[in-house]
Amino acid sequence: MKTAIVLGVSGLVGSKLVDILLKSKEYTKVIIFVRRKIELSNSKLIQYSIDFNSIDLYNNYIKGDDFFCCIGTTIKKAKTREKFMKIDYYYPVKFAEIAKENGMKNFLLITSIEANPRSSNYYLRTKGILEKRIQEMKFSGTFIFRPSILLGKRKEIRIGEKVGGIILSFFSIFLLGRLKKYKPIQAAQVAYAMYKTAQENLLNVHIYESDQIQKI
Repeated sequence: MKTAIVLGVSGLVGSKLVDILLKSKEYTKVIIFVRRKIELSNSKLIQYSIDFNSIDLYNNYIKGDDFFCCIGTTIKKAKTREKFMKIDYYYPVKFAEIAKENGMKNFLLITSIEANPRSSNYYLRTKGILEKRIQEMKFSGTFIFRPSILLGKRKEIRIGEKVGGIILSFFSIFLLGRLKKYKPIQAAQVAYAMYKTAQENLLNVHIYESDQIQKI
């Protein structure tokens, strides 16, 4: 019986992942770190409302088996590149460093299709740098998920993502071969793939493109 930690539970994938974990038979505890407590009650659930600028203060709570990192924002929502970098790079890295020190076995991370540390796109470059740093920590299992545009009902409206999802959904039948990974994907599918992969007892680094996530 395992303990899961989830970061980014207010997001599209994170919220669905928590539901899956709470219903699963493999986990007796599901620990979440949030800015403000969410309205969710379950005997397995442990919530910590924290100051994300002082993550070191919560070292003793970052313990378990599988760490699911679903945190992420957009530059538009963050308003500045500096704040975006803090949310999409610094927070995940800091949690991962502590999780590694505390002996957590697996780290499962959502980034983005086309994440690349050498990308000319700031968003994709940040995601790529994050992937590289997490891999360097050498968890027993490191699992990176690179979804295409996520489909699902968000609390906030992301116009660019919504329009892109509609366009790509319309042209999905033409996305074949190497282009399959660009098909939009349901957030619930990503959440389930993360949960399922954590049960496989795989070692080393595994990267899943969006079409591979759909197969899981």
